[in-house]
Amino acid sequence: MPHDTAVIATVAAGLGVAFVFGVVAARLRLSPIVGYLLAGVVIGPFTPGYVADAGVARQLAELGVILLMFGVGLHFSIGDLAEARRVVVPGALTQIGITGTIGAAVARMWGMSWGGAVVLGLSLAVASTVVLLKGLELRDQLDSAEGRIAVGWLVVEDMAMVLALVLLPALAPMLGGAAPDGAAGAAGAAVHAAADGRGLLLPLAAALGKVVVFVGLMFFVGRRTVPWLLEHVARVGSRELFTLAVLVTALGIGALAAELFGVSFALGAFFAGAVISESELSHRAAADALPLQDAFAVLFFVSVGMLFQPAVLVSHPMRVLALVAIVVLGKTLAGYLVMRALRQPPRSALLMGAAIGQIGEFSFIVTALGVSLGLLPAEDQALVVAAALIAITVNGPVVASVGRFAQRLADRAASPLAAVGHATTPAGRAVVGAEASLASGVAPFDFSGWAHHVVLVGHGRVGATVAEALTRAGIRYVVVEERERVVAGLRRRGENAIHGDATRADVLERAGLPRARLLVVTAPEPIRARRIIEVARGANPHIVVAVRTHSGAEQAFFEQYLALPGATGRSVYAEREAALSLAHFALQALGRSDDEADWIIAALRGA
Repeated sequence: MPHDTAVIATVAAGLGVAFVFGVVAARLRLSPIVGYLLAGVVIGPFTPGYVADAGVARQLAELGVILLMFGVGLHFSIGDLAEARRVVVPGALTQIGITGTIGAAVARMWGMSWGGAVVLGLSLAVASTVVLLKGLELRDQLDSAEGRIAVGWLVVEDMAMVLALVLLPALAPMLGGAAPDGAAGAAGAAVHAAADGRGLLLPLAAALGKVVVFVGLMFFVGRRTVPWLLEHVARVGSRELFTLAVLVTALGIGALAAELFGVSFALGAFFAGAVISESELSHRAAADALPLQDAFAVLFFVSVGMLFQPAVLVSHPMRVLALVAIVVLGKTLAGYLVMRALRQPPRSALLMGAAIGQIGEFSFIVTALGVSLGLLPAEDQALVVAAALIAITVNGPVVASVGRFAQRLADRAASPLAAVGHATTPAGRAVVGAEASLASGVAPFDFSGWAHHVVLVGHGRVGATVAEALTRAGIRYVVVEERERVVAGLRRRGENAIHGDATRADVLERAGLPRARLLVVTAPEPIRARRIIEVARGANPHIVVAVRTHSGAEQAFFEQYLALPGATGRSVYAEREAALSLAHFALQALGRSDDEADWIIAALRGA
């Protein structure tokens, strides 16, 4: 193949074959990811026929990881990351320690050196960013409580692997390996010092210091300058310039993070997205990045499939199965136990454990470094790739099954009413006991048979006020809430509430949304509110929507959306309504009549 067409041919072959196999997988009711992986096997170097350029595919796959992490950052602010630190930092590090130790112990049983055992253990301990995030997107859980924990977990794992990649070259001589030819930088310079047990603290301190400096710069400088830059570009009015600014921000910060601070490209892009999420233009940035993100994410799975050597299943089938068991069963159990030890709800612990039961990109990077350092034989690297391919394939069905079980468990634990059923009065209050079971005739906490009621998403200060007004008016409503404690409290008071993520169609189905009259969305996250309304309109195109917003830009967006044919509703900008209420009182206090004050406020609201 001519060198100047390698990129075009790889993209065309990768996306074309992935499309065919993805459609076949979807027809067989499998995840399209399975089709993408098989497409990589077909065009890879270990199967007959056309062979794509593996080097080009890996670089395109890295671009996909960068864009994916950038998109996740747009949904996940730095404040969210700080709130989750008490769970994700000890949780991720403990899970890495448990899984890594199990993997290293098994490797030693197989006769590997200590260096090979360490590399193998690390490769099994870290989950694939792309697989986990794509799974969350497919289940509409990226903005859920579990999704935020998962994203924070990935960030901590990413940082831990960055440190591991820095330390492995320094530790290689002590573990029976050697430094790679031309080793450079802090890690390469420390190799000779590490040979006699000295110099380990220097590269570790340098790596930690760089990470801390980078995060500090993004927190104190990036969250102010990047949104300011995008706002100025948006004022120019050129769509192309704004899209270019978004891509330059994602790739530029990722490159600077890797070159200057030793942080991975993907982690740098994540923080770029996180600082943009502070801007009112975050939804526009997400819309511009999404198409490229999806296309390059497909190429990531194709590149993973290209690494697979089918012969390893014949030569070492038991070893491959052992690694798959460690990844799928061992990591899932370790994640669950760690989450429970950190006092997380059973549902969150189950979902988190299942989500990390796979390995991916960092596993390949770690094993490749281990091979180059002489710590891990090349044939053992093939074992990791085979285990990764199988674990990624089964991860989707496993997570789906665990999710259904976890939902039933959460419903059963959220309220003592589950055992006896429930029914409701016209005002929306519940009747408890055997009478309720006979009256309802449906499964507990399933309101799919209701009609002409209100679905209220969120029961915070705003949602609670709306609920009280509906109760006083004698109008039936169902609350959809993610916080188990809130759901349990509502049910104990006789409220109709279900526990779940309102961005999921099945949750809204249980709330009876397809036949509801009104949807009230009080979710504080604007991107999440958009997704809820999109899913709701898909299930009930004629439902009236009332949504709470937090900025003028968000209110304008929702007003345009609700002005589309078939859509009716209202968006309420909380701070503006508070200001208008105060202005109305001020006008009356200064002697204006109530009608005159109403006229002025109506004019302001219209403006």
